[in-house]
Amino acid sequence: MQKLPIGQIEKLGLNRYEAVIVASQHARSLNNRRLRSLEKMEENPLVEIEARKITMVALKDLLDGNVKFTRADSM
Repeated sequence: MQKLPIGQIEKLGLNRYEAVIVASQHARSLNNRRLRSLEKMEENPLVEIEARKITMVALKDLLDGNVKFTRADSM
């Protein structure tokens, strides 16, 4: 399993608990997209499905800045 540096999460302005919540919401949306593409696969068997773990993809996206989020206390 790949280790993610906690220091990068803190640079985003999140503590590790907030990061888990944001990443889990992103992982759910990624999984929904993947399930929709699996449903389409019945029609088109050439669709390639990514085999990586969704949670690691979501955390990597969060660390790379690909996930947009707002903090509840900043509203």
